[in-house]
Amino acid sequence: MTSELIIDAQPKEVTIALLEDQKLVEFQKEGQDSKYSVGNIYAGKVKKIMPALNACFVDVGHEREAFLHYQDLGKHFLSLEKFVKQLVSDRKKLAPMAKAAAQQSALEKVGNIQDVLELGQEVMVQIIKEPINTKGPRLTAELSFAGRYIVLMPFDDKVNVSTKIKSKEERARLKQLIQSIKPRNFGVIVRTVAEGKRAAELNNEMNLLVEAWTNCITKIQKATSLPVLAHEETGRTVSMLRDLFNPSYESIHVNNSDVFEEVKRYVSLIAPGKESIVKLYKGNAPIFDNFGVTKQMKSGLGRAVSFKHGAYLIIEHTEALHVVDVNSGNRNRGLNDQEENAFAVNMEAAEELARQLRLRDMGGIIVVDFIDMDSSEHNQKLYEHMTQLMKSDRARHNILPLSKFGLMQITRQRVRPAMDMKVEEVCPTCFGKGTIQPSILFTDTLERKIDYIVNNLGQKRFKLYVNPYVEAYITKGLVSLYLRWQLTYGFGVKIFPSQELGFLQYKFIDPKGNEIDMTEEVETR
Repeated sequence: MTSELIIDAQPKEVTIALLEDQKLVEFQKEGQDSKYSVGNIYAGKVKKIMPALNACFVDVGHEREAFLHYQDLGKHFLSLEKFVKQLVSDRKKLAPMAKAAAQQSALEKVGNIQDVLELGQEVMVQIIKEPINTKGPRLTAELSFAGRYIVLMPFDDKVNVSTKIKSKEERARLKQLIQSIKPRNFGVIVRTVAEGKRAAELNNEMNLLVEAWTNCITKIQKATSLPVLAHEETGRTVSMLRDLFNPSYESIHVNNSDVFEEVKRYVSLIAPGKESIVKLYKGNAPIFDNFGVTKQMKSGLGRAVSFKHGAYLIIEHTEALHVVDVNSGNRNRGLNDQEENAFAVNMEAAEELARQLRLRDMGGIIVVDFIDMDSSEHNQKLYEHMTQLMKSDRARHNILPLSKFGLMQITRQRVRPAMDMKVEEVCPTCFGKGTIQPSILFTDTLERKIDYIVNNLGQKRFKLYVNPYVEAYITKGLVSLYLRWQLTYGFGVKIFPSQELGFLQYKFIDPKGNEIDMTEEVETR
């Protein structure tokens, strides 16, 4: 299997698509100003204590206060608490971790939060779940700094090696190596990808993570008021690379030069010699159109998702759970036996479902209504097939066998809202009213806007993106409308098709990649 990463970096958001054998399997979108990513560390204040929930709410700057449960305080919370008090009391001197950790007993697993925290107390916390719907972020006080090979945990002192590394000799080597290079009062989790890595590579990453911790506490010391963002997790691009990168990556395509340099620099750190797979996309068509991502998004992220031989899934998202219904549709493969046909559809549906869970990042409880089968052998095979397909899913999950009603229950780790895109296109002109301006006048509208950009804004070079059908009409013929516009307004006017745009939608982009503001042109009409 080969993998490609396509990165569409726009001024307001970054969108990342992961293709496996040209098929879209993961899709992530994040605003450039997003401040509440999983892994961010804050210094905040306790705003409410809820004894009935054995939890508290912490102000970390979000519109809704973040939730911190007693069990998420961690066994080393008392050491962290003392350390934070030292930071706040003396903002000029860096507090030694050894002093905070000394003679501090572990926090009891069972206890009351009101015995540990008080209103207004300053705490260091880390986001483990992004805001979802009406809920604020979920927090933990067990801080960690994730790298590609290791995870660093302040105030812990243990070294744990991933259980996915099966070789006893390799596990022992890694544990002994980390013990020899890690600082005191820091715990380390050795990740699976560290297998076979040299001491120099692990030591280099260890130093980078320790430096991240030092920068984190320095920010808190210098802060004049709380809450404050003390440590910002790496961007979505680098974060996905850190967790997903493997030698099967054929290429990483980026359409922004700054992000291209960032990604190339990171790849050179984690995989020296592989920097050549990072490529700067310079094509005129939108990057997702060029690699077929847009079409797969439109067909794969709606309420109804078709797969092989006319069968389809219906996917519904609710506050409490996700519901998936499997339908055979107009499938006809010459199978006369109803049981065999149901089994074949269900097996194919399981493959598409496993992809959809990753693609939409569906979490929480997922209930799947497969087509009823009488054979217990078929039910068992379907369960085993689904289990095998989900092995490639990085999120923690649990799958139960089919119930007597033909329902399969899946729980999957949820750290951010599920992807639920509206792929149906609303008419950009009538907004559902049913009547629009004469389409023959659309090209006149475009020409008027080009005239305004060139003669009023003084912008001589720009790109105009329109629907592919409109682009074909404008550029048709030897003496096309496009050529006449260029002769009138200059050859800096370029027109390109975009599959994302509706029939009468358009977008003007300047040489820096920013959309040209047409507000003043509208006001002067």
